[in-house]
Amino acid sequence: MNRRELMLLLGGAMTAGRALRAQQKAMPVVGYFNSTWPDPHAPFVAAFRQGLSETGYVEGQNVAIEYRWAEGHYDRLPALAADLVGHKVDVIATSGGDPSAFAAKRATSTIPIVSVIGGDPVAEGLVASLARPGGNLTGVSFLTRELMPKRLELLSDLVPQARVIALLVNPESPSTERVIQDLQEAARTKGLQFPIVKARTQSEIDTAFASLTQLHAGALVVQANPFFTSWREQLVALGSRHAVPAIYEGRGFVASGGLISYGASGEDVYHLVGVYAGKILKGAKPADLPVEQPTRFELVVNLKTAAALGLTVPPSILARADEVIE
Repeated sequence: MNRRELMLLLGGAMTAGRALRAQQKAMPVVGYFNSTWPDPHAPFVAAFRQGLSETGYVEGQNVAIEYRWAEGHYDRLPALAADLVGHKVDVIATSGGDPSAFAAKRATSTIPIVSVIGGDPVAEGLVASLARPGGNLTGVSFLTRELMPKRLELLSDLVPQARVIALLVNPESPSTERVIQDLQEAARTKGLQFPIVKARTQSEIDTAFASLTQLHAGALVVQANPFFTSWREQLVALGSRHAVPAIYEGRGFVASGGLISYGASGEDVYHLVGVYAGKILKGAKPADLPVEQPTRFELVVNLKTAAALGLTVPPSILARADEVIE
């Protein structure tokens, strides 16, 4: 091979390399950022991917997704958010509670963020307004705090003999104190005693359930929180073991053997977050995408669990149920 042929060969290799790098860079990257664990979150990731695909983006084909999981360690959130910013992702999708959204918002003011939001994003300072979020963050709200009094009402109707109804909360959640205040007021109007039990680890969940006997609790409201969703099998098993009627936020708890749930469909919310992420990749600005709120809420009842607890589900609840598991 003469010198001219060698230079042509090297030049061709360099051109091909630049083309490959340009092609690789052309594939947008979504940073998926969650405060919990991958396994219990899998159905929601699938719903997110489905929403993304409906806008024309399929993971591994024309979009890459970088996943970051804090596994319940809220202190890891800032570093994980900063890592995604350092990777120069095109959009960040946060879930697993509002701490994830706040960590991403603090890490960047330029990369678009679309979030699964637990409560009121305006009151919490995440966005300027629902219709015009402003800044670089928008998303979908679960209305977790707003639906908690309704859960207490449903549980009280289902277990009318219970004069002591406990509330299980995650003290790490920024909305916990407001949830407690709202429900204490609702319990007071019903003449209920309303003790609070707290858990931020798996072992503390065990301890919380063990304390219910001493508190003479006849039923339990479980706070809508990503930590509890991650350990729903443990919660449902403890509810059965201690024979405590409990209400949860989503269908997954009841499908696993829980008594009753009321809330927005998690799959619907994550699906819409995926759609929003796709719209942003196509050029939409978070400031112009209104914060969406669920329009469909599911009431699900497990009759087998009710029978095991010695409960008769009132016809009024059965008539309103979206799904009855027998």
